[in-house]
Amino acid sequence: MKPDSVRTSIDIPRNLHRKLREEAAKRGCSARSLILAAIEQTVAAPAPKKGRLKLDRPLLADRSRKPFSLTNEQIYELGFP
Repeated sequence: MKPDSVRTSIDIPRNLHRKLREEAAKRGCSARSLILAAIEQTVAAPAPKKGRLKLDRPLLADRSRKPFSLTNEQIYELGFP
C-alpha cells in the first residue's frame, strides 16, 4: 500500500462485483482502477444545484387562481403518492 493511501472496504452485491470484474477484463485493467476512476469522476462533478424545482406548468391548477384545499383521499385519486 502506498504511504499516501487509505485502505477501506465496502460491501457490494455479488452480481455487481461480477459485472465490475467483467468490465475490467474487457478494458484490460483492474477492478480497482475502474472503482478509482468512478470515484474521481463523481468527486470532480459539480454538485447539483439546490433550490426550487421549476415546472413548465403547475401540477394542480384552479382557473380562478383562488386557494383551494384537497383531502388526502382526493390527492390519492389524482395519482399523487
